[in-house]
Amino acid sequence: MEVSMFLNTLTPKFYVALTGTSSLISGLILIFEWWYFRKYGTSFIEQVSVSHLRPLLGGVDSSTPSNSNSSNGEADSNRQSVSECKVWRNPLNLFRGAEYNRYTWVTGREPLTYYDMNLSAQDHQTFFTCDSDHLRPADAIMQKAWRERNPQARISAAHEALELEESSKPLLSCSCATAYILLAEEEATTIMEAERLFKQALKAGDGCYRRSQQLQHHGTQYEAQHRRDTNVLVYIKRRLAMCSRKLGRTREAVKMMRDLMKEFPLLSMFNIHENLLESLLELQNYADVQAVLAKYDDISLPKSATICYTAALLKARAVSDKFSPEAASRRGLSTAEMNAVEAIHRAVEFNPHVPKYLLEMKSLILPPEHILKRGDSEAIAYAFFHLQHWKRVEGALNLLHCTWEGTFRMIPYPLEKGHLFYPYPICTETADRELLPTVFHEVSVYPKKELPFFILFTAGLCSFTAMLALLTHQFPELMGVFAKAFLSTLFAPLNFIMEKVESILPSSLWHQLTRI
Repeated sequence: MEVSMFLNTLTPKFYVALTGTSSLISGLILIFEWWYFRKYGTSFIEQVSVSHLRPLLGGVDSSTPSNSNSSNGEADSNRQSVSECKVWRNPLNLFRGAEYNRYTWVTGREPLTYYDMNLSAQDHQTFFTCDSDHLRPADAIMQKAWRERNPQARISAAHEALELEESSKPLLSCSCATAYILLAEEEATTIMEAERLFKQALKAGDGCYRRSQQLQHHGTQYEAQHRRDTNVLVYIKRRLAMCSRKLGRTREAVKMMRDLMKEFPLLSMFNIHENLLESLLELQNYADVQAVLAKYDDISLPKSATICYTAALLKARAVSDKFSPEAASRRGLSTAEMNAVEAIHRAVEFNPHVPKYLLEMKSLILPPEHILKRGDSEAIAYAFFHLQHWKRVEGALNLLHCTWEGTFRMIPYPLEKGHLFYPYPICTETADRELLPTVFHEVSVYPKKELPFFILFTAGLCSFTAMLALLTHQFPELMGVFAKAFLSTLFAPLNFIMEKVESILPSSLWHQLTRI
């Protein structure tokens, strides 16, 4: 009776004030939650619940503090052991003049970002210059050319260096070699023209290398020159091998790469074995591919998408032609199929962006000149050159399609804990946005950030209460009737229980209880 009397005394203005206040409060909570999520990537309410309320409610087992401390220590040590997101030179990078610029001429789009080209300029200065270049006029010109931002100015400087060398002395110098490299990379409009210029660079670079090799022990200056000449020679031979691969002379390219790796086994910074793997896959020489993987897919060596996915492709090749998901679900996976699935899971854990490009669920773009391991840039670079090899193996893409998403069930929290590798680096998205042209490419993000439940809840609550406030303001009498009916229905079970209790208990006892 008292509840009914209280409800009858409420006016429509009360309901307007109630719903309006509720809408305002929930709206403020929504704005704060959204701001906190955009800044820190997590829900404030959820974080407070897990960090502060859960221990108070007994969510943490206090009987095993040492175990939790040790696990936290392991996680911290893992995070410390993972280096910062390092950007690597793409071992299969395209030719800027013959490929990237042609894309720009046809589409009007710039495939390379300023950050990517700036990294290339730094690489060129590191590999192709030394401290004593200022002593020789042509070398000084090339030293400035590698720092120049304008492509036409770089090309003009290379021609100037060549003219100066030809007029000063008949012998080809190292500045001559680096000038030919620049022209082959940026001025040549076809691969055949680039190959011709690289052959001229090889003639000059080989002579410089042999001369500096004899003088390298005469002082630090000669040692630096020999180091520079070695980098120049390796770069030229590698690019010549890549020209042969692009022009269809794959066997010749494989021989050149093998000879280069045998001649300079310590120069692993160029990752020539990844060029070799791609060429061997083109020849379908899977036995040699396995031999290269046996050498470079080692626990002590850095991994890459090329290593992990090529290993998965070889294991998938053994079972993919006869693989059927329906048959596998009935009889279970065989040992060979299990090995193939585990290899795919390993590859997907290392770089989870690759499968969407291989399965053509996402469109490819030209790969950048630098890549971030485990990032979207590496996935694009891998799929751009290796998609054809996956298509060539019958059933390999079908096996990948059926199994790759199972990796994410094994790693529910990839940023905190990994399975076969370190936790997935948080910084990949930021670096990939610098390396990839975001104007026409949507950068793949892993793990995909979903809106927390509390943001969705507060958004729904704010919208609902705002609608109630608007309806109550427009139709106060009608909404008052609805509100009274709703509250009466809500309190009906309580009133029913109270009536039953009154009928069961003696009136004197009930009178004493109500007084208490």
